[in-house]
Order: sequence, then C-alpha cells, then structure tokens
Amino acid sequence: MRVLTWLDWFNAAQLVPASDPECLRLAPGLTPEKLMEAIHCVQVDGSVLRGARALRFIGMRMPLIIPVSLFMWLPGVIWIAERIYAWISQNRYILSKFFGCKDACEIMPQREREGEIATKPSEK
Repeated sequence: MRVLTWLDWFNAAQLVPASDPECLRLAPGLTPEKLMEAIHCVQVDGSVLRGARALRFIGMRMPLIIPVSLFMWLPGVIWIAERIYAWISQNRYILSKFFGCKDACEIMPQREREGEIATKPSEK
C-alpha cells in the first residue's frame, strides 16, 4: 500500500487496509476472508473489481502505471494476469520470505493523505 500511495499523484484512490472494518461497510457483499484473498476496488457505482482487474482499473488512474494497465487491456492479457495474480496471492506468505520489503518498508514513509488510514510496517 505504501507504493500505491506514492504513485497516486492525483489522489484518485482511497486505500483502506483489509483489516479495517470500513472495508465491509464499503462493500457489504464481501467477507473478511474474501478481502484477504485479493485486492478489491469499489467503483463509484458500487461495483467491485478484484485481483488483476482491480489493479488494471487503479493503474489507469496513476500516471506511472498507465502503460502496464493499457497492456492489460490487450486481448487475452487479463486472463493471464488473473492467473498470475491468483498464484501470487495464494503463495504470498512464502514469496514474502524471499521478496518481502524487509528494510525498504522502514525507508519509504507512508504518504499521509486526508481521510485515509495510515498503515504501520509489520514488526520484526
């Protein structure tokens, strides 16, 4: 989430940690288990995107990620991206042992934005 706060130059997204009860109010159809499975994006009309589709939607609103999001609109790419996202999501705890943010989380501060809940780096 720290990286997304810095990439969101225009404050297009409100980032809410999955552990926050506000998530269930924003998207009443979601359960805490579903929230932990993937990133979710609640659109203005109330519809919910998850996983790679949520990242594609959010990326179109963050200038540095727009090229990746545009690539994800090519035919067949979202299908592949969803499978990659699902695999990473299912194996994220194992992968974080190898690719976790380690000391980088301490170096990169959380960008504080109005109306957003700041997250703290996990304790060692």
